[in-house]
Amino acid sequence: MIKAAFFDTKPYDRIYFDELKKNFGVEIEYFESKLNPRTAIMSKGAKAVVAFVNDDVGKETVSVLESIGVRMIALRCAGYNNVDLAAADGVIPVVRVPAYSPNAVAEHTLALLLTLVRKTHKAYIRTRDFNFSLNGFVGFDLYGKTLGVVGTGKIGMAFIEICRGLGMKIIASDPNPTQKGIEYVSNEELFSRADVISLHCPLTSSTYHLINNYSLNLMKDKVYILNTSRGALIDTEALIDGIKSGKVGGAGLDVYEEESEFFYEDYSESILKDDVLSRLIMMPNVLVTSHQAFLTHEALRRIAEITLGNIRGYFDGGKLENAVSYKRK
Repeated sequence: MIKAAFFDTKPYDRIYFDELKKNFGVEIEYFESKLNPRTAIMSKGAKAVVAFVNDDVGKETVSVLESIGVRMIALRCAGYNNVDLAAADGVIPVVRVPAYSPNAVAEHTLALLLTLVRKTHKAYIRTRDFNFSLNGFVGFDLYGKTLGVVGTGKIGMAFIEICRGLGMKIIASDPNPTQKGIEYVSNEELFSRADVISLHCPLTSSTYHLINNYSLNLMKDKVYILNTSRGALIDTEALIDGIKSGKVGGAGLDVYEEESEFFYEDYSESILKDDVLSRLIMMPNVLVTSHQAFLTHEALRRIAEITLGNIRGYFDGGKLENAVSYKRK
């Protein structure tokens, strides 16, 4: 049996891992704590460490893991911006789950958009108080509107196909514009033409704060912005300014650039100390969900299968089919 230490786990994480772990010959020890330089020592005795999106897999963490004999880092997510790949290069291999359920994320993105546009979340609250007034609920048709998608990987394409079914016009930007039947444009043209902008690109040095004061100024008035990728794609202060000025008509956010301290935790009995997040949540045309776009039964099962397969494949024969490699300049 291969022993693996899982960090930042919740009950829903464990369902499919517990169901499938024997099939892959993996023994799992779960930790609710996030992985960081202080908690990394808890994985002593494990051959693999399994991390999630808000774990700190930086240089210090990698050093501690190496010192206690951990031989692989398996991310149970697609993104890896929280990993210091330079520190791990040649020390501990890093693998990920590149595509677990593009439809899960794409469908959640649509849910955010439709909820904002048709105000169904507010209607739910109002009718529970037996208030059946329609005042303030006027929305708009998505049919015929222009959708701008940044990133045409599997998730971006899944969202495009959904929105094509709604009769939306599609434009997209991507540094690798390989998808057929897509009108590719520059980011600047996309920002200026789109009625709805949806972000489906990874967080890199070139996409950090892709949505900022400059790009917001290029956009149409009352533009809708959706982000189910990574929080730091958006300069949150600039977004708030855009909402206050009326430039942004609505924002659907499943991610937030400072989410690691808050998302996946219950602060309902506490005073939220992040004033920026508090302001976002209080705005009537902003919908925030806590990084839940991936959260379907199908996606959780696929994540478990791929993660356990990554671990088994490496320790059986050194296979790293889903390795994340450090790119030297």
